[in-house]
Amino acid sequence: MALNLTPLGDRVIIEPSEDEASTSPGGIIIPDTAKEKPQQGSVVAAGPGRTTDDGTLINLEVKVGQTVIYSKYAGTEYAEAGTEYLIVRESDILAIVG
Repeated sequence: MALNLTPLGDRVIIEPSEDEASTSPGGIIIPDTAKEKPQQGSVVAAGPGRTTDDGTLINLEVKVGQTVIYSKYAGTEYAEAGTEYLIVRESDILAIVG
């Protein structure tokens, strides 16, 4: 099912990657409530870009399909059809992977 959400301005919608490690290196099982949120994910939608005060549009550097690393506490969480998404500003994206 396609995402029924279009970001505005310089916002980007990210699908966070799943952290598969549920045990520590020492073999201790880590419950879901104690796990840290992932800081890496795939861009599923991007807005048109940021508009300056004089009306010039500055395009986003990230594109749909790229994997990015974002700030730990960035964005707003959104769920649709059982899938979790994160809506962030482009300035909250720290790097493009690959």
